[in-house]
Amino acid sequence: MSGPQRDIRGVMISVSQGRLLLPNASVAEVITFSDPEPVENAPEWVLGQIRWRGWRLPLLSFSRFAQWTEEEEASTGAKVVVLKALGGNPKLPYFAMLSQGFPRLVTVSNEGLQEAHSVKELPLGIHSMVTLNGDPAHVPDLLSLELLIDKAINQAA
Repeated sequence: MSGPQRDIRGVMISVSQGRLLLPNASVAEVITFSDPEPVENAPEWVLGQIRWRGWRLPLLSFSRFAQWTEEEEASTGAKVVVLKALGGNPKLPYFAMLSQGFPRLVTVSNEGLQEAHSVKELPLGIHSMVTLNGDPAHVPDLLSLELLIDKAINQAA
């Protein structure tokens, strides 16, 4: 017997050419963008590494990863969203994603959230495409992203 569906808190992150919807619990912190340290031989979607609370975190451009844009994204007002990694890798407990402006807290309700795709249409790194209260967004597959980031950083090293 299931009880009533409860609303959850989410975060809408603006990236070049799109928006990402994540659970609020996956965000560790939002910080101001500063130029990352380059990672030689890394894919173009790995912008480099940043320092955060004693960690060196890979910073990724989701728009480049998803092949939505090839442009440099770090504009005035850009932020970095530090995300909690899900895979339990002690070398990668967090990773960071570039955001255009400050992420927006949203309430995700059953009534307001609708899937907007067929499973066959989903590209790598995207769990689902949705509309939230009429706004289109992509829900990233954080575990796949984490594995691809780890692979990219290890191959570049």
